[in-house]
Amino acid sequence: MKNTPFIYLRPMIFLTVFSLFQCVGVYAEILLPEIFSDNMVLQQQTDAPLWGKASPGKNVTLVTSWDNREYSARSDNSGNWKISVKTPVAGGPYSISISDGKKKKLTNVLIGEVWICSGQSNMEMPLAGWGKILDYEKEIREANYPSIRLLHIERETSFQPLENIRQTRDGWQVCSPATIPEFSATAYFFGRNLSRELNIPIGLISSSWGGTVAEAWTSGESLIWMPEFKDRVVEISKQSDEEIRRQYEIKTKEWNQLITDADKGYKKGEAVWAGNYFNDQSWKRMSLPNIWENVGMDNFDGIVWFRKEVIIPESWKGKSLNLSLGSIDDDDITFFNGEQIGASEGYNIKRIYAVPAKWNTNNKAVITVRVTDTNGAGGFSSKPEEIYLSLQENPASTISLAGDWKYESVVNFNDFPSRPVSSLGHPNRPTVLYNAMIHPLIPYAIQGVIWYQGESNVGNAPQYRELFPLMIRDWRKQWNKDFPFYFVQLANFLSVNPEPTDSDWAELREAQLQTLHLGGTGIAVTIDIGEASDIHPKNKQEVGRRLALNALAQTYGKDIPFSGPIYKGYRIEGNQIRINFDHAEGLKILHGSSLKGFAIAGPDHVFHWADAEIIKNEVIVSSPKVPFPVAVRYAWADNPECNLYNGADLPASPFRTNDWKK
Repeated sequence: MKNTPFIYLRPMIFLTVFSLFQCVGVYAEILLPEIFSDNMVLQQQTDAPLWGKASPGKNVTLVTSWDNREYSARSDNSGNWKISVKTPVAGGPYSISISDGKKKKLTNVLIGEVWICSGQSNMEMPLAGWGKILDYEKEIREANYPSIRLLHIERETSFQPLENIRQTRDGWQVCSPATIPEFSATAYFFGRNLSRELNIPIGLISSSWGGTVAEAWTSGESLIWMPEFKDRVVEISKQSDEEIRRQYEIKTKEWNQLITDADKGYKKGEAVWAGNYFNDQSWKRMSLPNIWENVGMDNFDGIVWFRKEVIIPESWKGKSLNLSLGSIDDDDITFFNGEQIGASEGYNIKRIYAVPAKWNTNNKAVITVRVTDTNGAGGFSSKPEEIYLSLQENPASTISLAGDWKYESVVNFNDFPSRPVSSLGHPNRPTVLYNAMIHPLIPYAIQGVIWYQGESNVGNAPQYRELFPLMIRDWRKQWNKDFPFYFVQLANFLSVNPEPTDSDWAELREAQLQTLHLGGTGIAVTIDIGEASDIHPKNKQEVGRRLALNALAQTYGKDIPFSGPIYKGYRIEGNQIRINFDHAEGLKILHGSSLKGFAIAGPDHVFHWADAEIIKNEVIVSSPKVPFPVAVRYAWADNPECNLYNGADLPASPFRTNDWKK
């Protein structure tokens, strides 16, 4: 049987399907963007736009069940149409019928408050999966909130602004224990707090990507005003996604052919090393599961073939089987008696392949696995109990495949040119995430945005002072609405420094704090809930709550405290400095008996730990080592020890009174 090597084809298949969808000129029925689906939430009491594709020149009608009002529009020469509907006060469920002669109906639609939730990994971090926030099992079990709706935007990049999100996770979902585990924990806890306090439907649109920089989330037309980004923005704007994909596909095909030609396991397209009668006596032996770096194959990235002969019980002959291999790092092509039964890409995918009965007719079987490792560790990362054969009709009846296998390494990628990499896959380029993951959401009617990002911009705080507020203003301009924008200040992280010191993390937090000068913004200070050894704090419940306090107070008019103490100003009084704050009602020490985290410096610019005392709603700072003080810092470190709070038990934001260069 001919078996074509399967290495990196899946991305190209997806792109081809997408390209076909994009090129369709005549539509058999109305096409809606991914962000419109059953279960969605529309922003209450506004003109909410809906849009899509129809055949050119078609009359499109839309009827909303909350008022039975009919709206209409005619599609343009490209088939585009858009209709804005007047939404009532929060409620539902409702339906929306759309027709150009053929009816499409959206059901279980709620009217309420819609928030975009964006940023990098701390916003992306799910309740379970790789995240596992505090008490995640309990939180998932109790996540029955049918009036909270979730829309997860999958990762994508583009050099040009896209009109449609390329993929969501099955459209809008009703919040339940089944749908919440992989959703943004911060977004969920924010929405849950709003739902409990407001008792109205909440729509959460999660559009995040871990490890990404703010400039990637900013449009070219705004980012071009920052000189350090101008040239890159111009360069990117001239590039075509389609041409880049085409060139990538050509180069990948050529590289795959180069590797296939070098793979002795194939001969004229046939997997000769998978055959039952292939002589593997000279092959080495390895106990599986195992990572091949553990057996002396250090720094080997490439292709290794594995073979194992298995005795098939007489009672199993002629019956369908399942072959389980667990996880493989990174990709595999798997054969049973010389016939390909499966192929997978990705180290985190469990391999379970069906073996048809027609290939299971002998007392012996040969299982062959061609493993491709692109970088890092390679081999079988599964557990011993995950490698087995079983009867499909009786899955409990198994034969363990753990133990001795024969193997032969055949292709070392270090001996070949580097595998082609599509520049479209790199998220940390100016504009590419805005283009692919934000622009297609416009002009969906929203109430506001919550944001958790900044870790990837640490080390460049002076730039972030301009970049972050520019990004906020950019989004507001694109939506033509000055919506509220609430963001998380970076949590404490890394080791505790015993002495006052400079800190890139503190400077980035200061840049975030200064963004409060932009109207309609709010900050959730998290300097007290980080983890020294984990950049992803597990207490996302409190992060969501503090973001929600901002929204409840500033957007929804609740008379509640929503911020910890924010530095306002200072006065030098002899050998001490008096600090005053906004949001300082009930200023107090929350943990311990004395204030920690204050440092003071004189004209020599050398900071020393300071004595600090709360006097009413101010703090008096001094040190016997600094007779002529000129500046104060608070919580100015990667991971500071600090304990100043207000009466609402909200922590004070880190700050400094000076602006000295390092």
